[in-house]
Amino acid sequence: MKRFFDFLRRHARQLVQLHDTPHAIAGGVAIGVYIGFFPPLGFKVVSAILIAWVFRCSRVAAAVMVNWHDICWVVPPLFALLLRVEYGIGYWLLNSPHHWPEKIRIASLNPEQWLHWKALFKMVKMIGPTMLGSAILALPFAVAAFIVSLRVVRRYQARRRAADAAALDLNISGMK
Repeated sequence: MKRFFDFLRRHARQLVQLHDTPHAIAGGVAIGVYIGFFPPLGFKVVSAILIAWVFRCSRVAAAVMVNWHDICWVVPPLFALLLRVEYGIGYWLLNSPHHWPEKIRIASLNPEQWLHWKALFKMVKMIGPTMLGSAILALPFAVAAFIVSLRVVRRYQARRRAADAAALDLNISGMK
């Protein structure tokens, strides 16, 4: 577990050291977090890079954060819980009068039944509510990621500028 956190810490340091403005890096982080909440349909990294390019944010930060989000949800029970919450929120919003979806029965989780046409149709019907629920659930996390990363990047870049100025002063005074 220590190696995993060291890996994340090392890559977070590299993310902060990107040569871009703090707003661009924080925007890329927020876009990556937001897109990371969507179900794994296969185009999350590409869509995060395209959205970051449109909004002139850091494409590297967006791609890294989408991948980090997927790494963090590698634990299947947490991933299943997140998808269930996203589906529930979307289902509740799309139905009038509002009501929560029915509970999933353990019998419906049998892998032999997954390829039956009724099960496939039911899974396709779940995509819309899940996408809506993930769009709503991801918004506060993306805003929080923007605020936190903006503060961290600003602090890092201010320290780096101060250290560069001190080194430049030291070099200039040593030349006299």
